[in-house]
Formats: sequence, structure tokens, C-alpha cells
Amino acid sequence: MQKIIAVEESLTPIRKYLENKGYQVVGLHSGREADAMVISGGDENMLGMQTVVHNVPVIDARGMRPEDVLRAIEGRWQH
Repeated sequence: MQKIIAVEESLTPIRKYLENKGYQVVGLHSGREADAMVISGGDENMLGMQTVVHNVPVIDARGMRPEDVLRAIEGRWQH
């Protein structure tokens, strides 16, 4: 089953990279359940509550390259 990653709308390079790697990418505020979330840091406090409810990795992409974000997501899935 294809993993779904919710990505903040402003993170276009990360969104495109993850799509090219075969992941289904949805908007952060799409209302869809996701296996991981990628934020730019601005929504960090709001997502703190969602992380508890959904129990999915939340990656703060500030200062990270798309490759780093994917490595962080996959690393969290392994734990």
C-alpha cells in the first residue's frame, strides 16, 4: 500500500521530490489521514495536538533538503 505524506503547501520542492519517489502527497490541511506530516515550522504548535491524535511522524523541514526530509520520514517509520 502506498504511503501518504501530508506536506505543507509552501514546501513545493519537497512535495515534488516525494511524489517522484512514489509517495502519495496531499496538502497538510486536506483533511486526509496521512502516514507522516512535513511542516515548515509555522504550524508546529497546531500540529502538536494532531501528532498525539494521529500518532504519525511530524518532520520540521526547516533547513532540510528534500533528500533529508525523506530520510527523516523513513527513519521514523522504522522505529
